[in-house]
Amino acid sequence: MARWASLLAKPFGFWLGLLTLASCQDAARPAADERRVFRYNQPEALTSLDPAFARNQANSWAVGQLYNGLMELDSALLPVPALARRYSISPDGRGYTFVLRRGVRFHNSEAFASGQGREVTAADFVYSFKRILDAATASSGGWIFRGKVLEKPDGSISDTAFVAANDSTFRIHLKEPFIPFLGILTMPYAYVVPHEAVEKYGKDFREHPVGTGPFQYKLWDDGNVLLFERNPHYWRRDEKGRALPYLDAVAVSFLPDRKTEFLTFMQGKLDFLSGIRAGSRDLIMHPDGTIRDDFKGKFTVQKAPYLNTEYLGFQLDSANLIGEQAEQGRALRDKRVRQALNYALNKPEMLKYLLNGVGNPGTSGFVPTALPSFSEKEVPGYTYQPQKARQLLRAAGYSPQRPLKLRLSTVLERKEIGEYLQKQWADVGVRVQIDINQSAAQQDLVDNGRVAFFAKSWLGDYPDAENYLALFYSPNFSPAGPDKTHFKSAAYDKLYDEARRTQDVARRTALYQAMDRIVVEESPVISLYYDEVVRLTQNNVRGLAPNPMNQLLLERVRKD
Repeated sequence: MARWASLLAKPFGFWLGLLTLASCQDAARPAADERRVFRYNQPEALTSLDPAFARNQANSWAVGQLYNGLMELDSALLPVPALARRYSISPDGRGYTFVLRRGVRFHNSEAFASGQGREVTAADFVYSFKRILDAATASSGGWIFRGKVLEKPDGSISDTAFVAANDSTFRIHLKEPFIPFLGILTMPYAYVVPHEAVEKYGKDFREHPVGTGPFQYKLWDDGNVLLFERNPHYWRRDEKGRALPYLDAVAVSFLPDRKTEFLTFMQGKLDFLSGIRAGSRDLIMHPDGTIRDDFKGKFTVQKAPYLNTEYLGFQLDSANLIGEQAEQGRALRDKRVRQALNYALNKPEMLKYLLNGVGNPGTSGFVPTALPSFSEKEVPGYTYQPQKARQLLRAAGYSPQRPLKLRLSTVLERKEIGEYLQKQWADVGVRVQIDINQSAAQQDLVDNGRVAFFAKSWLGDYPDAENYLALFYSPNFSPAGPDKTHFKSAAYDKLYDEARRTQDVARRTALYQAMDRIVVEESPVISLYYDEVVRLTQNNVRGLAPNPMNQLLLERVRKD
């Protein structure tokens, strides 16, 4: 903290000095000033600036400033062309053809013989996508293509999965139709990288990134500061023909303590804050989510639906449950018990008193409110009905004389919610003990099916309900897949297989809703709430809008 605080003490002089060094490469640029430096904090560890490892928010936000892909999401979460000028899909839904924009160049880098960034070609996408799948890369993103694009009999990727027909025409061939595929191509894993830089830097490409994005890499003092400068050759312009981005630089600090982060923002030394933790949330917000008078007008508060469902899961497979966990697993395999635990919860009250109204109660299915298939009418969920919960428990053989006893496995940051739920269940005669684990341990226990009852969240990888409903598709059993409850239903699997091949939007939505109704009825999970993005920005920041994917999009941001 001390080192970063000293940097922030004279922010203008510090950034001006760094940017002056950068200006040597472009003498025509005007001198930088503080109003053209955007400052945000990253409390979680940043591990790589290589899009092949953009598996968390810290990495995704950073690489999102440096790179582009074929497609991107618009404000309605629809995939639209980015580095692709246009695209077409074959009538059978298996062939995708992308015509690239001409004149898009990689950032200047020592990796290129002349030091000048060269033009992006279709061959760069072939290279980038094959690299994601290469075991030597060890990328966490291979799943975006694996099992979807054409494969050889041995399961390896076919030579015709990715094809550069010429410099500006790129083709992808799928094994079978997969409707959300364009959405997958908007993910950071699908950003384009130059082979020259990867070959030159090897594993160190993580800290020598070369992309096509609105900003280019300047320096990374690990754990202290990361600095990007404006890409003077960026390919995109605004509606008036002005070059983007408007900012000269992006400066990222790494304050791990959320209270210090909030104080730094309140001092005006950060331009933006995403998410408000409990202590700060109570300080600035009433229980109903409105801003307290002391803070009105001091900064801008933005709230929007977030593609994140917070939930509790039941392990329905006894294979890896032992001892007490196995006994609880037997109890939880009774659907009546799972439904009773759901009916016992007053989710609107929980949001009001624990989360200051941030989020929407999980009174529908598993798919969150930000997606088109969400519908409380078509997918009615569980409301607070404690008497019905007691009736179901009695029918399952539980009573005050023979109470149901459970252990809920969770992490420290969800402890307060766990204790609230504990009291609600006690009101219907269920005794629940809260077990707190470290995040890594919790992940391992859940992924490997060693806890019968657990708290988790699912943050969408791409904006399609299929990404949420994949959690209940039986071929996706964890740890290899996302079905952490090991839920299995032949009827559900049949609907899922049909939905991911169906090109008719209305029919696909109806199939998604039918699957979500099965999830509600069988209750392999309890949907606690559908999250919301809360962002605080300084009043002089313009053009930074929240979005359900919680992406940080800075190319059109300016500071007055």
